[in-house]
Amino acid sequence: MDYSANHVTLRGSLYELPAFSHENHGKRFYRFSLEVERLSGTVDILPVLVSEPVLCAMDLSGGSMVEVSGQIRSFNSRAATGRRLVISVLAETLSACEGQPHNEVTLAGTICKVPVHRKTPLGREICDVMLAVNRAYHRADYIPCIFWGRTAELIAGCQVGNTIELTGRLQSREYVKVLDEGSQRRTAYEVSAMTAARTSM
Repeated sequence: MDYSANHVTLRGSLYELPAFSHENHGKRFYRFSLEVERLSGTVDILPVLVSEPVLCAMDLSGGSMVEVSGQIRSFNSRAATGRRLVISVLAETLSACEGQPHNEVTLAGTICKVPVHRKTPLGREICDVMLAVNRAYHRADYIPCIFWGRTAELIAGCQVGNTIELTGRLQSREYVKVLDEGSQRRTAYEVSAMTAARTSM
């Protein structure tokens, strides 16, 4: 079993065109947002980061939708308003296609904060977890995950240091952050788990 699994496949419509983001070790990266509709009709607007070679290799003749295959990445942004965990999808492949919207995530990693178990006003069980997913060069991505129902009960019994694997979808959620200078509307990204299981090393 690969305990550092991190894979995401998205298929949706371009919400905005790619724009230059930054340069790292001589490689240029571009950022764009992908609009992916859920079965419920709710739409997630998801951030994608792609290197210039992968973007330039994209064949635009394949259809009206865009399919992204890659990994979820995170980094801590240190701004004047405080630290923020920035989540994006790093595209390894990019292609134009036709088909239905698709949003599938597979992760395996280590719980790095005490799980937060709670209930909705309607009594539905929820558990929030921060998952550390290893990648190359002794680095890790820290990915917020949310579990529901019986899966939430299972994960709530886990401890920091336990390893879990899950499948789910990457979703966006708007919220209002109250700051000293006033309130600010922000977007959070998290993986909503469909299935989950504890693993042992």
